Amino acid sequence: MGRAYEVRKASIQKTGAVKARLYSNYAKEIYLAAKNGGTNIEANLTLRRLVEKAKQDQVPGDLVKRAIDKVTSGSSESYDPVRYEVFGPGGSLVIIDCLTDNVNRTLSDIRPAINKTGSKIGAMGSVSYMYDHLSIITVNTANQESVLEHVLESELELIDIEDNDSKVVVYGNPKDLYQLKEAIATKFEVEHFEISMLPKEQISLSGDEKEAFLRLITMLEEVEDVQHIYHNVIL
Repeated sequence: MGRAYEVRKASIQKTGAVKARLYSNYAKEIYLAAKNGGTNIEANLTLRRLVEKAKQDQVPGDLVKRAIDKVTSGSSESYDPVRYEVFGPGGSLVIIDCLTDNVNRTLSDIRPAINKTGSKIGAMGSVSYMYDHLSIITVNTANQESVLEHVLESELELIDIEDNDSKVVVYGNPKDLYQLKEAIATKFEVEHFEISMLPKEQISLSGDEKEAFLRLITMLEEVEDVQHIYHNVIL
């Protein structure tokens, strides 16, 4: 792969509004995972992963509990995953993942960000083929060889492994995230884990193109139904 791992999802200042959005996003994802796979955290690996990641992101435990309890209480809420693939300013490639109970509303909320920045929504697959869908685990050690040997002993498939700023980053199949994380955690401290979309190539922007791109990301982050934003721009 030959690239140092970094979180490529857009990030903005940690304000109260941002935390509220984060909590809302987790509540939706946890509710949907519990509704589709059952409320037993030990038996539902998707739910278990989300609950652990929510804890990692300091989401209050009572919020997680309420999201799961909504399923057992018979809530009829329904959210559908929707992905938009966007050609952004200066050749940027953006993937927008949403959870929504109204696709038409979500599209109308996203459209201003697209139109005001000279961007264009592409067909499904027109942007995502330029990304790798991977599980990513950051390990708090500089000993890559030891981590590699340990993962190979677990007999789980490894796509890549690399050093990054005195840490080791392991890349695997999305379906293997939890198994990889658990196997590594038996010997090393796992600092971060997630399933993400990583661009195969990155670009740099400057001037008006960079300004338009940053505006696009900022506007998208303000859309309530947007869960994750992935892009190929070096910031």
